[in-house]
Amino acid sequence: MTRTFIDVHILQTVPPSCVNRDDTGSPKSARYGGVKRARVSSQAWKRATRKAFDDLLEASDLGVRTKRVVDMVTEDLVASGVSSEDAEPLATEAVLSSGLKLTKARKGTRQETEFLVLVSWQQAQALAGLARAALESAGGEITGALADLKSAEGKRAAKRILQQGNSLDLALFGRMVANDTDLNVDATCQVAHALSVHAADSEFDYFTAVDDLKVGADDTDGAADAGAGMIGTVEFTSATLYRYASIDAVHLAEALGDAEMTERGIAAFLQAFVTSMPTGKINTFGNRTLPEAVVVSIREDQPVSYVGAFETPIESRTGYVVPAAAALRDWATDTSEAYGVDPVATWVVGVGAAGDSLAGLGERLPFAQLPDAVAHGAVARVRESV
Repeated sequence: MTRTFIDVHILQTVPPSCVNRDDTGSPKSARYGGVKRARVSSQAWKRATRKAFDDLLEASDLGVRTKRVVDMVTEDLVASGVSSEDAEPLATEAVLSSGLKLTKARKGTRQETEFLVLVSWQQAQALAGLARAALESAGGEITGALADLKSAEGKRAAKRILQQGNSLDLALFGRMVANDTDLNVDATCQVAHALSVHAADSEFDYFTAVDDLKVGADDTDGAADAGAGMIGTVEFTSATLYRYASIDAVHLAEALGDAEMTERGIAAFLQAFVTSMPTGKINTFGNRTLPEAVVVSIREDQPVSYVGAFETPIESRTGYVVPAAAALRDWATDTSEAYGVDPVATWVVGVGAAGDSLAGLGERLPFAQLPDAVAHGAVARVRESV
């Protein structure tokens, strides 16, 4: 089978902001090429991408990352007519039989999984269906139904359910269950930590907040006080970021088992990943931007990040994104020549001079056309290779 990878390269300028901070409240950073860079973790951008899926895909195509898997199964059982008295123990046993371990929630009597688990709605509904079938087989007798779910065959059936029916986000980003590796799902999408293409240091915003009810000299509680109600600092940075992600289209199609769903998923990922942003302190900084340059390639050799274009930090007094786009173009061209492997196809979206600097890399088109063009081209190759 021919391998098919979709590489996404993005240059995006972000003004003063703190979209992703560490445990001390500082913007995340990393050293690369001998200098400190601004960094946004892959987890932060994957979370933003998953949230953007809500507006792009049907709920049936998506999963839920939660500890409350029992609640998902219980709700489906109750909706199908099973009494709430029977639904909860049936749901609990079905989830336990699948291999997920449960523990009592810190508050209340709810049974939760030990860790957050990404589960598709299809999988939750199938577990509910297994529980309903056990109840019917036992003639509506709850004790017999629970015994059926606890049996070896019941456990095998429950585990098979969590090994099938993957949602798009589950197939893309995977699932790890440390205490039962049979339930793991390998991610078909890699997302790199975004790095600034230049050296970047944090700065501090000193702020004050005024008490609106202080009346100065008319204050009857004591001497006039013109001071602030509070003072503080917020750490921030600004940067031109290089962002990278790659999708293994063949393995995504295998994980989903549906070519049309695969094409829909690739298009949704491109739309969401390119246009989404983590929302850390966004009300404080109003830093929402769109990328200045997007390069998407279909490859048949391996995923290839172009971060090496920025190992030598960009230095400029007139902005970073245009020279960064030129560096990205040159690195992509030199890499293809050095290794003798060109992408199968490349599409380019660019704003102004940044887009002009990418001339020659691939077909330039408006972003509105890019997700469908890439998804159709990738899935067509997957179909041909099956």
